[in-house]
Amino acid sequence: MSATVEPPAGTEHARPGRALVEDCVHCGFCLPACPTWVSWGQEMDSPRGRIDLMRGLAEGKLEWTDSVATHFDRCLGCMACVTACPSGVRYDVLIEETRARLEEKHPRGLLDRLYRETIFALLPYPSRLRALAAALFVYSGTGLQRLVRASGVLRLLPKRLAQLDALMPRMGRQHLTGRMPGRVAPIGPHRARVGLLTGCVQRVLFPEVNAATLRVLAAEGCEVVLPEGQGCCGALSLHAGRENEALTFGRDLIARFEAAGELDAVLVNAAGCGSSLKDYGRLFAGDPAWAARAAAFGAKVRDVTEFLAALGPAALRHPIAARIAYHDPCHLAHAQGVREAPRSLLRAIPEIELVEIPDGDQCCGSAGIYNMVQPESSNEIGARKADNVLKTGTAFLASANPGCTLQIGKVLRERGIALSAAHPIEILDASISGRPLRDRRD
Repeated sequence: MSATVEPPAGTEHARPGRALVEDCVHCGFCLPACPTWVSWGQEMDSPRGRIDLMRGLAEGKLEWTDSVATHFDRCLGCMACVTACPSGVRYDVLIEETRARLEEKHPRGLLDRLYRETIFALLPYPSRLRALAAALFVYSGTGLQRLVRASGVLRLLPKRLAQLDALMPRMGRQHLTGRMPGRVAPIGPHRARVGLLTGCVQRVLFPEVNAATLRVLAAEGCEVVLPEGQGCCGALSLHAGRENEALTFGRDLIARFEAAGELDAVLVNAAGCGSSLKDYGRLFAGDPAWAARAAAFGAKVRDVTEFLAALGPAALRHPIAARIAYHDPCHLAHAQGVREAPRSLLRAIPEIELVEIPDGDQCCGSAGIYNMVQPESSNEIGARKADNVLKTGTAFLASANPGCTLQIGKVLRERGIALSAAHPIEILDASISGRPLRDRRD
């Protein structure tokens, strides 16, 4: 009898159960690619070990114990194992489906449940997140944050709560407004009509990335449409096993982009969001009302660097004399297979020297909400990434995912090291506009 990962009750419409666990031949190529195996060397905290657990659960040989659940919780979902696997095991699908089943079958403790519910009551909702940003603006702007950090009181708090303060970026007035146009006209000849996902965390915590994206696309001859009322794409929820919530967000987003009319592409400037949007066709495959719509939508999704690299330059690039280390976000490199596009855009800027980070395929430890729910593991993985960033000898980091920027900046800040960071689209914007590269220290 074949072992399958049974879909969670109530979500059978989303996709059929698959016997993907049987594709794993236990070759071990995934082990050095897996951050948690590198950290601890434990078989059950490796991809093939977790697949063994999945098989045991599917065959009824294992129960949803705290120990089993912990091994799945410790997985970052970075998908480095998918890249490393010579057998093409779809671990991305397996861990996503297993986490959905975990949330159904394994009741969490009260404090853990409340903590997670609080996260998901805030992060996917830009208006709520902006209200939090206003409070954090006061907290950091009045000097209270510096006093709290200097007092050592954070060491007395649970690690999860202390981690939230440590991850907090510097807040400014730009985080409080949230005004964005509904449409941006192209500069020069019209080359494409595209829609832009404004996101939730990206929109509030990194508004300058969206602003730079609009300027670059307009300069390259693109009409940009920003569908009114768009919210979260569901990526954070999906990666955390909250599948029904993710699908609800997805249906709303698809409908809003459909209302925007014909688009040549739907562009995303946050790697985690892009990987989920591209997978909408699979996620909705079993839903007759949404399958075709989701597949059509997902087929148009492109990372903004992927789209611009294929489109080719129209606007003049001004020189930027800088050495920049490029960080591969896991959900861009591993999940989407987009590696060369952001590099080619940066290399095309005169006088930029692009530097590779040693062991660049390893995760930084951010991984959606991972650094908020698994702070100790996240910090250990983040420390390795920070060490490798410092080995480049550069003072500037390019990263195409907001969570990665927050994570790496946090680890370096705790060491007393200030490293400037920017999205590749911000660097391209500075080159096209002829302005100095913005020194944002997170």
